[in-house]
Amino acid sequence: MALTKTDIVERIAEKNDFRPAEAKNVLEELLEIIKFTLASGEDLMISGFGKFKVNEKKTRKARNPATGNSMMLDKRRVVTFKCAGKLRDKING
Repeated sequence: MALTKTDIVERIAEKNDFRPAEAKNVLEELLEIIKFTLASGEDLMISGFGKFKVNEKKTRKARNPATGNSMMLDKRRVVTFKCAGKLRDKING
């Protein structure tokens, strides 16, 4: 089962002796900063955690798997994540 935003809020509140509403505000503000940074095209690095990178995808030819028809996909931006060594070590135990 995945960790939800509600779970994170509860943990922030517990560990920092915050009211749940305060913890929710902290989390929401952090997420807004992350979204704004990535939407502006900037990369985001959190030391000891990892780096979120915005990559540009070019227009490309693709195939609809349901119909088999060819189509063109517009250029777009995607976010990739590369974990830091500390996180990788913690995951691998």
